[in-house]
Amino acid sequence: MSQKIENSVALVTGANRGIGREFVAELLRRGASKVYLGARDLSALASLVAIDPARLVPLKLDVTNAADVADAFEAATDLTLLINNAGFAGEQGVISASDLSVARQEMEVNYFGVLSLSKAFAPILAKAPRSSIVNVLSFLSLVTLPSAGTYSASKAAALSASRSIRAELLAQGTQVVAIMPVQVDTDMGRSLPEPRLKPFDVVSETLDAVEAGTEEVFPGELTRNVAAAFASDAKGVQAQMSLRLPA
Repeated sequence: MSQKIENSVALVTGANRGIGREFVAELLRRGASKVYLGARDLSALASLVAIDPARLVPLKLDVTNAADVADAFEAATDLTLLINNAGFAGEQGVISASDLSVARQEMEVNYFGVLSLSKAFAPILAKAPRSSIVNVLSFLSLVTLPSAGTYSASKAAALSASRSIRAELLAQGTQVVAIMPVQVDTDMGRSLPEPRLKPFDVVSETLDAVEAGTEEVFPGELTRNVAAAFASDAKGVQAQMSLRLPA
């Protein structure tokens, strides 16, 4: 399965900054007819909407809030492309964390948020001749970084969910694309080591994958190099990751 970006109607969660903002810009460049912008704070979307008010529609959308998700469902009844981009990283270990509050928030945003939006919009996506769900994950879906142990767990859960969603929605013609970049040059990734991927490269290769029907994407040369090493020696890559312990 594949889907053309031109004339699509997209919803981007976490649209106000970083990878989300880059998704919005690239969707406009590729001719999307409408883009719904999801963010917890509508005021954070004002400057983005001003770029193309005819095609950009702001939505108050906290992916952990059931009422917000229901309101988004009522607003975006013409959706053909759902981009689950909203994410949260607490940058903590598992045992060393003072409590479970950060781990629970990571799961709520990174895992349950993906489930909630995908489940809500599946019936709408089923009505389109071609439709897609894009889940913005992380290479930490495949390996664990102890210094971000609970985040790694949330992204691993989201990858497992993505594969199940893909299987369940196959019959209705909705493709599910999971992207798993390594460190990206965003506010969330500012503590990660150099070099870091540019958000544009991640977004561009992701939308190329949507149009090509590619199910799992490792965007950027840096990610592809790590993915190749992982394919060759998964235990070795994990051993290297395991050296980065919580502070």
